[in-house]
Amino acid sequence: MSNDLTRLSLNQETIKQWSLPELTEGCVKAGIDKVGLWRAPVQEYGVERAASLLKDAGISVTSLCRGGFFTALDPAERARALDDNRAAVDEAAALSTDTLVLVSGGLPPGSRDLHGARERIADALAELGPYAAERGVRLAIEPLHPMFASDRCVVSTLGQALDIAERFPAEQVGVVVDTYHIWWDDQAPAQIARAGRGGRIHSFQLADWITPLPAGVLVGRGQLGDGSVDFRAWRRLVEAASFDGPIEVEIFNEGLWARDGAEVLAEVTARYLQHAC
Repeated sequence: MSNDLTRLSLNQETIKQWSLPELTEGCVKAGIDKVGLWRAPVQEYGVERAASLLKDAGISVTSLCRGGFFTALDPAERARALDDNRAAVDEAAALSTDTLVLVSGGLPPGSRDLHGARERIADALAELGPYAAERGVRLAIEPLHPMFASDRCVVSTLGQALDIAERFPAEQVGVVVDTYHIWWDDQAPAQIARAGRGGRIHSFQLADWITPLPAGVLVGRGQLGDGSVDFRAWRRLVEAASFDGPIEVEIFNEGLWARDGAEVLAEVTARYLQHAC
């Protein structure tokens, strides 16, 4: 087992109970110099203040989550979504991260038109892609497990994500490879290779699939090693596709959030080394 933490990035939501200063201090003590951030806690702390805090601690931001939710039918609602995504791009640039993760949006109320929803995502990216590129930020489409297709994300597979992303330059739009969402898909290895050939793997995230799922499935992501995902196999796939960037552990789990943050971080680090290295 390797002891190399140089590529490990800790997503802020994995230890949601910690404030941003606590997260920063904990990562410094653990020898972790990369974090993935979420907009709401960063906005609460202050974007510029957060950027200074992390920079002073020698910690880089590997991604900001989330933009997206592009699928509304109402023109005014779509315009508000574009404005919010421009703000998210600006926040990412202020935090010196080059990756804004997109959760694209589910079906509008009463709609059953998956194709139309996906086309509205592409329409939004046509506007946002150049804006983001001018600020050094890439838009990363994250496919979510199909159980989220109705309410959160009509993009359910890497193939669907790439079908949209490939309409745009790779420096504008790419994809997120998240083991939690794609581990079940036997087409995913070929799609990872496809993404690699196009230089479109913008983020690689780890979480395990555990069952039974909790009542609130959104917080059903498992600690590494507790479920069904072969992390070393997925790491080999993305590395074979020429991805050598950060490996971000992103776990939403109420059991982890109820525990001492330092204990959780020690466990995350140990599980990463045991299962993903």
